[in-house]
Order: sequence, then C-alpha cells, then structure tokens
Amino acid sequence: MDFEIYGFLFTLILLFSINGATLQQNSTTSPQINSNSVLVALLDSHYTELSELVEKALLLQTLEEAVTKHNITIFAPKNEALERDLDPEFKRFLLEPGNLKSLQSLLLFHMIPNRFQSKNWPKNEQKTRRRSTLCPGEEQIYVFQKSGEKMVSISKIIHPDDIIKPDGIIHGIERVLIPKSVQQDFNTRRSLRSISAVIPQGAPEVDPRTNRLKKKPANPVPAGAPPVLPIYSAMAPGPSLAPAPAPGPGGPHHHFDGETQVKDFIQTLLHYGGYNELADILVNLTSLATEMGRLVSEGYVLTVLAPNDEAMAKLTTDQLSEPGAPEQIMYYHIIPEYQTEESMYNSVRRFGKVKYDTLRLPHKVVAEEADGSVKFGFDEGSAYLVDPDIYTDGRISVQGIDGVLFPVEEIKVAPKAAPVVTKPRRGKLMEVACSMLGC
Repeated sequence: MDFEIYGFLFTLILLFSINGATLQQNSTTSPQINSNSVLVALLDSHYTELSELVEKALLLQTLEEAVTKHNITIFAPKNEALERDLDPEFKRFLLEPGNLKSLQSLLLFHMIPNRFQSKNWPKNEQKTRRRSTLCPGEEQIYVFQKSGEKMVSISKIIHPDDIIKPDGIIHGIERVLIPKSVQQDFNTRRSLRSISAVIPQGAPEVDPRTNRLKKKPANPVPAGAPPVLPIYSAMAPGPSLAPAPAPGPGGPHHHFDGETQVKDFIQTLLHYGGYNELADILVNLTSLATEMGRLVSEGYVLTVLAPNDEAMAKLTTDQLSEPGAPEQIMYYHIIPEYQTEESMYNSVRRFGKVKYDTLRLPHKVVAEEADGSVKFGFDEGSAYLVDPDIYTDGRISVQGIDGVLFPVEEIKVAPKAAPVVTKPRRGKLMEVACSMLGC
C-alpha cells in the first residue's frame, strides 16, 4: 500500500516537472517585449488614431516579432491626418472586415526594419534614399530633404525623433502614406468593370460618315461595346474643332459613370505624389474634367500622358498666357486609346516609331523606344515614361512622363527657284573656231 502511494506521488511530481519545463521552453521561444519598448510607447503615445488602427488590424504579434529581431522606425501620422484629412470613403474601405490585408499593408508601409534617426537624413537635397518597409510586396519609401525640411515620400516630418527607445524610434509626419497596392485595391473596389452597359432596345443608329440618323432600326449591340462614332464626333466644340458635332451614342443616359472615374484618377494623382500641378489644372479646368467624364460615360477610353511637377514647373508664362492654352496642352496629352506600359513598349519595339492620335486635332504624339523605356516627342521637346500605370482602372489609363509635350509646328519650306538657263548666243561655234585658229 505504501509503495502504491509513493508511486502515485512520484508520477504527479514527474508530470508537474514536465509541464513546467514545457512552459519555460514556450516562454523562452515567444517574443519578450520590454516595458521600455517602442511598441509600448506607440500604444501609450498621443498618436491614438494610429495605435487604434494597429490594434484593429491585429498587428501586435507581427510587430512584437519585428521588434525582437531588429530596431524599427515608425512614421506616425498625426491624428488629424487619419481622422479628418483622410477620404471618408477610403477610411470606410480600410475598416471593412474584408479589407484587413489592405489595412495591414497601409500600417506596415509606415514602418521600416532599421533605426533611422533625424541625423541620418540626407543633407543634400538632390540625394534621395530608398528604404524598404515592413509592408509585403517589397514596397519602398523615399527619404529626402526639400527646402530644408525633412520629407518621407509625400509627407513632411513635423516631429523628428519624437519618441526614442532602445529598440526603435518614432517620427511624427503630416500626412498618411498610401502604398500603391492599397490604392489599386481601393480603385478596383470602386471600378465599373462589373457594371455592364445597357443599350436601350430600338435606339436609333447614327451613320459615322454623315453623323445623321439612319432610317433602318439599329442592330443589337452587345453590352459594353464601343460607341459607333469616333471620339472626335462626341467631343464638344472647342478651339481645335470645327462646327458642333452630333452627340455620340448613349448621350444623356450615362451608362458608364465617367465622372466617378475622373475623380478617382485625380485622387490617385494626389495620393501618388509628384503630380499635384496636373491635378490642380484638372480641378480648376472644370470644363476639361467634365469633358473627360462625359466621354468615358459614353463608352470611350482614354490614356493620359501625365507630366510630373518638375516638368510643369518649366512652363513659361508665354506658353500659358494665350487664351485656351492650358486646355490645348492637356488635349495634346490625351490619347483616345487605352494604352498601358506593356502595350506601348511592345508597339515601339516592334514598329520602331508609333504615332498616337490626340484630342488636339490634327496633331499626333510620336513614341519610340529609348533606353529601355518609351520616349514621346522629338529632340528637346521629348519626354520619357517614368511612372507607368499610375492609374489603369475602368476606361482611363494614366502614364507618368517627365516632360511637357508640344506639337511640332509645320515648317513651311519656300519653293525652290527655277534654275537659270542661259541661252547660247548665236555664232558661238564660229567664235570658238577662230580662237583655236588664233592659237
């Protein structure tokens, strides 16, 4: 009996020792977060909006593992940037349960896996440093100085070295950084690809040659088919067009929501950074934005060659002082085709030079291959494709270029003067014979 009791006690002691060893082993393998950690400081800091989003995105365990492996640097947007400055529709998109990965990517895009203090900022304004972030997909941010202020991508650093901890550092920034992948997910959600065009039955058919209605009823057109008339017939009369053309098919029915797509691509330019001047022009020129939205609503497709801010800053007052000059410049950068980087590069590699029609009649944009990219224009007035596929949703494609394009003016060559033919004088042969005899 005593042996049974001692055996039972020995078994209990052995089980407790094994469980204790297992618990100790698990505690050593799990990440240990110190109270002086930068992660704890973030949750207790005045960046309350960011800390709440980190908790909602279920990123605490991911950040704990990152902190235990290496130092991290957090670019924390101020509360107003996340609460009031952010687009309400975009914020609702982030907080939806089905978009958890997009929210996680957005937050991890503000964190880099190394220690980067204010003293490490490049002092030369011409120098830019790239830093990989914790965001999946090898997303990178740019760190540089502009006008003596520290910048990270499109946002200004307002509180450098705000919180310094042994395992990380926090900088306060002015705006929210949005990775390209998250912006594309947001645009895809709002895209009109799933909405098909509904052409009314019995709609009259327009003859594209005469712009007049045909007497015969229109043949059935599949949903989403391109309009019958060319895009120039659907454009409003302007400085480059002659009498008012007939409206294109669709007219006031607006089967495609072009206004929403134009707003989306302008918003994408603002979030992308480096194209604020072009976005301002489109916002101020309401007639141009309305024209683009109406064309897209009627089923046409557009490709915008978007000059960046550096290129727009080189425009002189003489180039913009003439009436209608901004509209004419923008019309020359709009191609009535849907082109992407891949399609344009394949075209120029196959054919050498490609001429694209523009909305500024009758001028065309010449594209050719150069340095592994696509070059538009000629010589000094040329521009390279530097930011491809900024916006490729719906029926609008936006391609970033590093210059402003202008049409090559036709050089009028003066007619060549007819060569002067001297008529031979009479007695020439006799004169030559006499000279020979004299010799």
